[in-house]
Amino acid sequence: MKIDLTETNSSKINAALVKARRDIGTPAIGMVLTLVIVTDEENAYDALKSANDASREHPSRIVVVIKRVSRSPRSRRDARLDAEVRVGTDSGTGETVVLRLHGELVDHAQSVVLPLLLPDAPVVVWWPEGAPKDLAGDPLGALGQRRITDTYSTENPIGALGSRAEAYAPGDTDLSWTRITPWRSMLAAALDQQTHSVASATVEGEDDNPSCELLAMWLADRLHVPVKRTSSAGPGLTAVRLSTQGGEIVLDRADGALATLCMPGQPDRAVALKRRETAELLAEELRRLDPDNTYEASLKFGVAKLTASSAAPAAAKADSSKQAPATSEAKPEAKSGAEAPAAKQAPAKPAKKASAK
Repeated sequence: MKIDLTETNSSKINAALVKARRDIGTPAIGMVLTLVIVTDEENAYDALKSANDASREHPSRIVVVIKRVSRSPRSRRDARLDAEVRVGTDSGTGETVVLRLHGELVDHAQSVVLPLLLPDAPVVVWWPEGAPKDLAGDPLGALGQRRITDTYSTENPIGALGSRAEAYAPGDTDLSWTRITPWRSMLAAALDQQTHSVASATVEGEDDNPSCELLAMWLADRLHVPVKRTSSAGPGLTAVRLSTQGGEIVLDRADGALATLCMPGQPDRAVALKRRETAELLAEELRRLDPDNTYEASLKFGVAKLTASSAAPAAAKADSSKQAPATSEAKPEAKSGAEAPAAKQAPAKPAKKASAK
C-alpha cells in the first residue's frame, strides 16, 4: 500500500502510518529499529532497495530523507514537505516513509525526522554517499546510535579515510570496512594454525580502494609488522600475502568470487570469497549496534603511518647497499705512487671473509 501526502507534516504522516497498518490488518508494530537514509533523488532508489532487502533480516521503519535543492531564491524561502508512506509488500517487512524536503526545511531535517522515530528502539543513520565530515556532529547523525557511511563512493576515498579518523566518534562505521569482514576472518583462522610469527605482509588491490587500505592498516595495527600496499587490476581486493619463517601464507582472489588459500605444509584449498551486495553489507552492520573498537583502532592507525612503516625496511636496505661500494671506490685513489701494490692486495681480505661465511 502506498499513500502520497503533499505539503504535509509529521503528525499527518504518523496518522497515515496507523491507518495503513489497520487497512492491511497489522495494527501492531513488530519492528526492531529505525533506519534513516540520507540521500538524493539519484541514489534514493538503489539505497531504498538495499534497505528493503536488509529489512527481511531486521524488520525496521525506514525513513528516507531527500533534500530537494531549490533553484530560485523565492522557492528556497518556501518550506514544504512531501511524503510517501509505504506499508506491506511495498516496504519489505517493515514500513517506509520517503520525505522530500523543500526550501528552508532542508536545513531542519532533524525536526521532521524526530517525531517519526520508533519509540524505545535504536536509530541507525546511513549516508549512501555525500556524508558529512563530522557524522556525530551532524543534526541527523546525532539522532543515531550507529552511523554508516561508504568511503568507496567518495571522489577521494583514501583522503576520506583520514577525515573519518579525525572526526571519529563511537558508533561510526563504514561499508568499506564491512567488505573485508570475510578476509579478516579467513586470515585470522589461517594464523591460528601457524606456529611461526608474521614478519611482513603485502596487500594487493585496486588503487583508491579504501577496503584495501583498511585491511592493510588492520594487519599493521594487530601484527605490528611492516605492511606493503601494492596495486592490481582488481576487482577490488585481490590478494594478501603474509611472510613467516615457516613460509608464506597467501589468500588470493583473482576473479572476485573464489579465492585460494595457500599455507606452508598444507595443500591449497578453494574458499568462497565473493564480493557482496550492499544489502548484505547493510544487514551485517545492523546486527551489531555497539561501537566497533577494532574498526576505530585500524582507522586511527592512519594511511600515512602505514606508508611510513612499509617504506622503513626499503630505506634500510638502500642505506646498506650504499655502503657496499666503499672498497671499490678506494681503488682509483690507491693506484698512484708507492701505495699501488697495497691497493692490489686489498681485495684479498673481503674475498677471504666471503668464503668463511
